[in-house]
This record gives sequence, structure tokens and C-alpha cells, in this order.
Amino acid sequence: MIFAPNLHEMGLMNKRDFDNYYTFFETLKSMVKPPDLLIYLKASVPTLVGQIQKRGREYEENIRLDYLKKLNEYYNKFIDNYREGQLLVIDVDKNKFAEKSEDLGDIIGKIDSMLFGLF
Repeated sequence: MIFAPNLHEMGLMNKRDFDNYYTFFETLKSMVKPPDLLIYLKASVPTLVGQIQKRGREYEENIRLDYLKKLNEYYNKFIDNYREGQLLVIDVDKNKFAEKSEDLGDIIGKIDSMLFGLF
């Protein structure tokens, strides 16, 4: 399982550097316990673009749309194959927890249930 998008496949890193990076990642992964719960904030590309624009960080404004789309595909593929432990996927296209307290409460309830068996 690959943790991050394959930067070699994306044309952003040569194969030798990627192989070194991946070997280092596998070594670290063998030494670290996975989290009790991984929370993934899943979003469509339009939502991601909206969040980037809302943040207004200059260094994010020049992210190419094709790069963002490919990156999103890789992360979704990673999550689809995640088997290291419990996983909670939050669809941020539908769940507006930053603006709606009831959506945040729903997420907190799911986290409590998954970690502590409550509710």
C-alpha cells in the first residue's frame, strides 16, 4: 500500500528518488503504530478549489487543476485500500461541519462510537 500519491507516476519525481522515498516510508511505517482511528475528509475537486480560494494562501493559488484532480484520485485510492485500522470518511461536500454545529455533532458522535463504543 502506498501512503502518498506516486510522484514518479505523476512526473514530479524520478524513479530512483521515488524508490528511495518509498523504501524510507516503508521503514518508518514498520516502526510506527497506526492510529486508533484515521479520519479522512473526502471532497470533490470543486470543493477543494473552493477551500483553497477561501484560505487565500498565496502558495496554494497556483496549484494546477489537473494536478489537484490527480492528487485527489490518488488519495481516494489510498483510502479505498486502507486496512491499517479503523477509518472514518467524512464527505465534506455534504457535511459542512465548519459551519453547521449539527454536522460537527454528528462527526463527534461517530468518533465516540468508533473509539469508545458509545451511542
